Amino acid sequence: MLAKRIIPCLDVKDGRVVKGVNFVNLRDAGDPVELAAIYDKEGADELVFLDISASVEGRATMVEVVRQTAGEITIPFTVGGGISSVDDMKRLLRAGADKIGINTAAVRNPQLVSDGARKFGSQCIVVAIDAKFNAAWGEWEVFTHGGRNATGIKTLEWAKRMEELGAGEILLTSMDADGTKDGFDLKLTRAVSELLTIPVIASGGAGKSEHFYDVFTEGKADAGLAATIFHYKELSIHGVKADLKGKGVEIR
Repeated sequence: MLAKRIIPCLDVKDGRVVKGVNFVNLRDAGDPVELAAIYDKEGADELVFLDISASVEGRATMVEVVRQTAGEITIPFTVGGGISSVDDMKRLLRAGADKIGINTAAVRNPQLVSDGARKFGSQCIVVAIDAKFNAAWGEWEVFTHGGRNATGIKTLEWAKRMEELGAGEILLTSMDADGTKDGFDLKLTRAVSELLTIPVIASGGAGKSEHFYDVFTEGKADAGLAATIFHYKELSIHGVKADLKGKGVEIR
């Protein structure tokens, strides 16, 4: 079994890290380069950097911030937001990213997933899925543009298709749980994790150390991602890892 990973997420808007609840009411959480360096020292296994307004505003991810951030850290680093071509991927990988996260662009053009995997390897391609429960379906629906646009696509079918097209990892965010601190969406996470053979990063809802334990054991996730609790020092990465080790979870 692969060791579980703890991954802080830097949601960046206009060059600053921000965090909200259910994808709205954003507040400032600091400088992305400084935060990245702190998390590297604190023992984060990886980082995810998301330029959350890039797809909405139709502009490229801030390559310079990526370059500065990459220069400060030694851990793997995923970058997403506003990526719509293989050239965009190449630019960010050259700037220091280890992996590329795509969400809106994958829905617009699923071929981009296989094109990226073929050129850079599946290990470089992380498909981000923002999912919200659709009561009429009794299942989860995929959303794009930072959670603004419903797609009419069912999450489980989409996740499987992304794996088949060459995605190396799925970053699965529950929009219902996002920012609530009430725990990860275990039902959603488990459904996707059991369906796929590639790693699933669970995102949305972390509030306590035990929430990571729950998502690794009940949710079957390979990694747990959080933002608010780490940015505002409510939990430390070291503390979460110590707690998980104490409960017998194999972590890095």
